[in-house]
Amino acid sequence: MLTGLIQRSFEDNIDLNRSRNQSHIENLASEGARLVVLSELHDSPYFCQCEDVDNFRYATHLDDFIDFYSGVARDNNVVLVTSAFERRAPGLYHNTALVFDSDGSLAGKYRKMHIPDDPGFYEKFYFTPGDLGFEPIDTSIGRLGVLVCWDQWYPEAARIMSLHGAEMLIYPTAIGWNPDDPSDEKQRQRDAWITIQRAHAVANGLPVISVNRVGFEEDPSGHTSGIDFWGSSFVCGPQGEILHMCSETSPEEALVEIDTLRTENVRHWWPFLRDRRIDHYSDLTSRFKD
Repeated sequence: MLTGLIQRSFEDNIDLNRSRNQSHIENLASEGARLVVLSELHDSPYFCQCEDVDNFRYATHLDDFIDFYSGVARDNNVVLVTSAFERRAPGLYHNTALVFDSDGSLAGKYRKMHIPDDPGFYEKFYFTPGDLGFEPIDTSIGRLGVLVCWDQWYPEAARIMSLHGAEMLIYPTAIGWNPDDPSDEKQRQRDAWITIQRAHAVANGLPVISVNRVGFEEDPSGHTSGIDFWGSSFVCGPQGEILHMCSETSPEEALVEIDTLRTENVRHWWPFLRDRRIDHYSDLTSRFKD
């Protein structure tokens, strides 16, 4: 299945970002993409670098968001994975991924479950943790296990999606370096990010798609040196094999062939799900064991 990845940077202009996203989707669809994946919070800058109530202006009730992206999916006959700052109610906001089927219908949504609160990534100020659980989304091309960014560090999330029948794992992402970090620390961070997601592919016998933004974004508060988003959007197969890796520094439209039939073969060779000792995993539901 031909899959399109859109790795790019974003402006402080929602309409302009949507127009550019639409253009990229059209390009990839014209080349045969059946699935297209955008990065996290792709309609705006990454506003979570600081805690500022004015940034809630980027939020959407979803109606306008759905109208726009459902039309893009329908007009280009693609399954489309998107990401929104959802205004659910006054004072209640989520980081929400929405998936549109190729006919433009809303196939489903996922609200980000793990919410970070780190220097430059103050997401707990903006987002309420998701309440929809780890449920895959059924589409015309298969069952998609959609998770978002910080979720990608948690093997439990990937496993539960897999146990619910996900046929691939998809991570819209916004992650990057502190420009002040030394180069060796930057490389360790990026390598860890790639490694953990490849491990999810191996442990669950599933392809993984991870789409990041790219380029430098200034911290509007001036309290930090901003974030240099490291790109590196990639697709790997069910044995963790890299099928495509985007640039660390440049925008990119990538078209990647994913062999969806390979998953079952790999699970025959490496039957990890068969050999799980589910009778001895109860400790996983504890915060910590003293």
